[in-house]
Amino acid sequence: MTDTAEQDNGPDRHQDDERSPQERLRDRRMAAQRQARRTLSRAGWGGTLRERLTDLMAAAPEVYDLDEQSDIYGNRIVAALEERVAGLLGTEAAAFFPTGTMAQQVALRCWAARTGDPAVALHALSHPEVHERHAFSQVSGLRPVRVTDEPRQPTAAEIRDLAEPFGALMLELPLRDAGFVLPTWEELTEVVEAARERDAVVHFDGARLWECTEHFGRPLEEIAGLADSVYVSFYKSLAGFGGAALAGPRSLIEEAKTWRHRYGGMIFQQFPTALSALVGLERELPRLPEYVRHARVVAAALREGFAEAGLPWARVHPGVPHTHEFQVWLPYEPEVVAEAAVRQGEETSVMLFANPWDGRGPGLAVTEVTVRARGLEWTADDVRAAVRDFTDRLPDKA
Repeated sequence: MTDTAEQDNGPDRHQDDERSPQERLRDRRMAAQRQARRTLSRAGWGGTLRERLTDLMAAAPEVYDLDEQSDIYGNRIVAALEERVAGLLGTEAAAFFPTGTMAQQVALRCWAARTGDPAVALHALSHPEVHERHAFSQVSGLRPVRVTDEPRQPTAAEIRDLAEPFGALMLELPLRDAGFVLPTWEELTEVVEAARERDAVVHFDGARLWECTEHFGRPLEEIAGLADSVYVSFYKSLAGFGGAALAGPRSLIEEAKTWRHRYGGMIFQQFPTALSALVGLERELPRLPEYVRHARVVAAALREGFAEAGLPWARVHPGVPHTHEFQVWLPYEPEVVAEAAVRQGEETSVMLFANPWDGRGPGLAVTEVTVRARGLEWTADDVRAAVRDFTDRLPDKA
């Protein structure tokens, strides 16, 4: 599972025989999502261009004056978005970036210059290590130092006992590839304190920080206030077109803007992306706590449904989701459960699992479930009924 949205370019039917079984299954899954009358987890980016633009234009007048001149190289609406983010996170300033990959490289290379140490302590499952093709070392001259590869957040003891020095600690909140897991508030503050004891700065990979307030029981500015700098995404939780922001001290942000230009991030006009981000902050951000609470209802119903279906081994991880996203693990090869999920959508127009399935060992498959606005319509009974229908399409494991 990667953060790159799957492209559905409508392959030529004459090329069907040239596509792999995986590609054909992917195309069927995408088609089933579009046609399903009910989908538990459906990302906003899956809509058509017309749907996305129509939706944006319906909401845009509520968040920004559309008669104002469009932005040029980040002035006007982009500057307004930066100010809004800094206010939400309680930082002195913020800078808009076209991607989170660029934002984090810039932040950490700036910190490396200030600390004199290019080593970045991070989790082995963190986004730069898994999804960015070694960009830290290949592009920015940074040296990743893995704290742990356990599917959980790093501990304060691990930070204190790390065998080599580091200039910055990067914490991904939540840690997506471990199951969107978060530490407790006490654990987080202890980890930050441990890094400070080692004279290291702390950077939050907060691509999904927006959805963490319910778990921590703290407002965004208090969470962000633990770190020296924070990156946030505008599309992962907020359904924007893309883009990210780096927030922190004004001096750091001004330096980061210089590096943004050097990295090619000074794009001529970005008003559609910035406008979609403002809409997300206005419309989706206030609903995220509700999504998190309902994700816990959905997760419990999934567990109950698998137990009632007599599936010998099934896991929802974490058992009580920390955010509105979590994993489901089943004892089958990924292509088997993927086929069952697609068939359910094709045959019933109800799609329980709309995301891809990955293999995580022999006979073990995992997928991600995200509860957004459409998921709120699903009651626990709806989920259990969909599980029964889904498991009926799986091979007998007896």
